[in-house]
Amino acid sequence: MAPAPSAAPAPTPQPAADAERVDDAVDRAPRPADASGYAATPPLPVQPPVQPLVQPPLLPPAPARKDRRVLRAALRWTAAVVVFAAVGAGTAYGIAGMERTDVPGLRTESDGRWDFPTLRKPPLPSGSPQPFAAENKAEAHYADLRALVLPAPAGAEEDPALRGEDGWLDTKGFLAEYTVQDEREELRQKLVDSGLRHIAARGWTTQDGTHSRVYLLHFDTAAMVDELVGDIAPYSGPTYKVRGTDASVMDNAFAEVPWPGEFPRLAFTESEPYGAEQVRQAYLSAGDVLAVVIQSRKGTAKAVPFQQTVTLQSQLLG
Repeated sequence: MAPAPSAAPAPTPQPAADAERVDDAVDRAPRPADASGYAATPPLPVQPPVQPLVQPPLLPPAPARKDRRVLRAALRWTAAVVVFAAVGAGTAYGIAGMERTDVPGLRTESDGRWDFPTLRKPPLPSGSPQPFAAENKAEAHYADLRALVLPAPAGAEEDPALRGEDGWLDTKGFLAEYTVQDEREELRQKLVDSGLRHIAARGWTTQDGTHSRVYLLHFDTAAMVDELVGDIAPYSGPTYKVRGTDASVMDNAFAEVPWPGEFPRLAFTESEPYGAEQVRQAYLSAGDVLAVVIQSRKGTAKAVPFQQTVTLQSQLLG
């Protein structure tokens, strides 16, 4: 019988420096084969899951560097807009709480017009047409002439002498407007020859000292009125001098005033130099009625109330 092998001596501990060589030797040592005869492949070490890459957010490109002068200008304009907006808002709020007459620039200043009462034409007799209706070929006024005279404005002092008796003024009262005695007599004869029927009149004096007189002279026919106006009020100027006047000329400014009437108008103003007062006069050939409007005032007779008076009287006659 063979002798038993002696025990192998205990391995001597390797220094730390040889540890790597030992590991390499172990890796190169043959691995036991599996049932197929091939060396078994050691399992792959488990790797931690790969995290997807996260794309960092894109940053806007850096703005181009602007000139400091442009930036300062932009800031100044922005500040100005803010200030104006604040001031505008405050102004709008203030205006909204004010009356129109309290707002500078929007105050309704008087242009010199008078405050007349609401005008209403008098009723016509049954079946009678208006003076300038198509069926009224004679252009006759059928309404009461006394109701067609323009009323006095508010605050004016009326002249009772011009109301005459029962609202009718005698011819002498009308002729008193003219200065020269011989001219008055000549005009009186023309009125008679033209078929004057009666005269309705009204006069007043306003607080500014303007004295107004309105005369409505009613004739037989419109043709006689047209002929008479051509005699006493030609374009060159009135034939007969109204008291207080020397020379009167056509009032060119009056021609620009809108005219509501369907009949001609002639307006004259006393030319300079005039005396203590200035006189304006107008003649309206309204069908079978001749309207004469005269205004006088110390210093200068104002144009606006004169134009207003003549225009309103024409509306009553139209």
